Amino acid sequence: MLSLLSIGIVRAATPLDGAWRTVHAGDTPQQVLQDFHNGTLTRFDPAMLQQFPRSNLGSWVVLAPQPPWVDEERVLAIYPPPAGIITIYPAATDVVAPLSRRDISAPAHGHGRLAWYVPTTQPPSAPIVLKFEPTTAVAAPVRFDLQPWGEYLQKDASWLVFATACFAVMLAMVLMALCFSLMLRDVTYTWYAGYILCYALIQAAQSGFLFHPLEWHWLDGIAPALEAIATAASVAFASLFMVRFCELQRYAPLLRVLIGGLAVCMAALVIMQGSRIDLLQQRMSLLLNPLLLLGATLLSIAAVIAAARGSRHAWFFLVGWVPLLALTAISSAQMNGALPSLGWINQAALGVGAFEAIVLSLGLADRALVLRRDRDTVRVLAERDMLTNAFNRRAWIERAEKALAGDPPQSLAALFLDLDHFKQLNDHHGHSAGDHALTSVAAALETELRPADLFGRYGGEEFVVLLTGATVAQAMQVATRLCRRVHRLEIPVDEGEQRLTISIGIAMRIEGDTVASLVDRADQAMYKAKLGGRNRTFLHRVATPHSARPRLHIIDGNGR
Repeated sequence: MLSLLSIGIVRAATPLDGAWRTVHAGDTPQQVLQDFHNGTLTRFDPAMLQQFPRSNLGSWVVLAPQPPWVDEERVLAIYPPPAGIITIYPAATDVVAPLSRRDISAPAHGHGRLAWYVPTTQPPSAPIVLKFEPTTAVAAPVRFDLQPWGEYLQKDASWLVFATACFAVMLAMVLMALCFSLMLRDVTYTWYAGYILCYALIQAAQSGFLFHPLEWHWLDGIAPALEAIATAASVAFASLFMVRFCELQRYAPLLRVLIGGLAVCMAALVIMQGSRIDLLQQRMSLLLNPLLLLGATLLSIAAVIAAARGSRHAWFFLVGWVPLLALTAISSAQMNGALPSLGWINQAALGVGAFEAIVLSLGLADRALVLRRDRDTVRVLAERDMLTNAFNRRAWIERAEKALAGDPPQSLAALFLDLDHFKQLNDHHGHSAGDHALTSVAAALETELRPADLFGRYGGEEFVVLLTGATVAQAMQVATRLCRRVHRLEIPVDEGEQRLTISIGIAMRIEGDTVASLVDRADQAMYKAKLGGRNRTFLHRVATPHSARPRLHIIDGNGR
């Protein structure tokens, strides 16, 4: 907001009149300027995007400042920075050093644009002659601004802050994705990081950010090839990322095969460009744009289909992908002369790249949460008894082993519980009634236990409990309470007055105990309770010369 308000403080840009024609053999700047005054050049509006032919000998451009003329420091800005070289002839006399986005020696770098500081000896009304030198690169449309020095500095600083923030966001998302890729061992994050990194590299090359402000000299001769490689690689990474991120194997298996083939083709283009074989590089240049169009179409269709079929993350992909696709379409239209007033497209591409990086990162975060939730669900299903939701036998034994292995050793009591006359209940009322009885008993038992107590279904109508930190008296008290709790459920066993009860054997931990030995003693005690008449508890005591007789606690019919 402050940068927008500050625009009104500086002087407005000088209005320009423009004209151009292609270069002819033997042309001189003076001759071009004479043709301009004679009106034989093609007129255009320098404030609008204009495309100039760059093949053969190049193009001449004449820019004439319009009144009011003010004698002040000025800068000629060319936006967006073209890929080739521009030679400037001030007042059609002296030849200045050529301008290019790879030239780091220019006194006014013009971040995100080409900038030429107009000499103070140049009269305010004198026209400026430019020559767009021939190049094999695609001739992108440009526009011109003749700005006062203060306005130029303000806009230059604003663009630099904006571009740096966008690149910082993209690189931060890349580093985060690589970290998660290593921690989670999920290649989806790697494909995402490759895609965003390649896109950032493309934008850094096209905007000149690699050269101003980074000043990477070593890229001077390989920037065009690097940009082509990054373009092909970005589509390959985007394809591989989308296949896994949008779960195309589940929602669009046929398109998954086609997009996988597209990724292979793009990888082949990268190899062709990097081979430095002229024939292969020429073939790569011919194939790149058609494959880009095909890739954009395939990815868009696949994302829409996957989203329509229920892929949650395909929506994240579409939210990040569609703005980029729209900008690409507008840029392609501008290459054909359409929409000349939309000069902000190149700058918007940086913002859209940062936006897409954030959206896809949120999608990856959501994906990680979904996978974790599914993993936790599977873990619960693997550890819990499907009927009673108590720990199953394997999970209970694993946790009991950890309790026994604790340091320092603590007092433990194992309770082995077996329902009385359960077979008789099944025979009279059916297995569905038996299942209902098991769930009711399990729920009742669990309400009587502490959260730290370990409760599990051992098999059939058998349950086990491991009481931590319990004394003999406390274990007997808990077992008695469990017997009474089941008896109070008043679950009928047959057509008479008999109700479902439970018999419980208790074993206290001794030195050298394992889970198997502890449960085995509790099981023996439970059989003693059965033999004693059921609906009671029995404490197993290890025989010693001074040990007391085993204690049998009976629960009467009234639950006392």
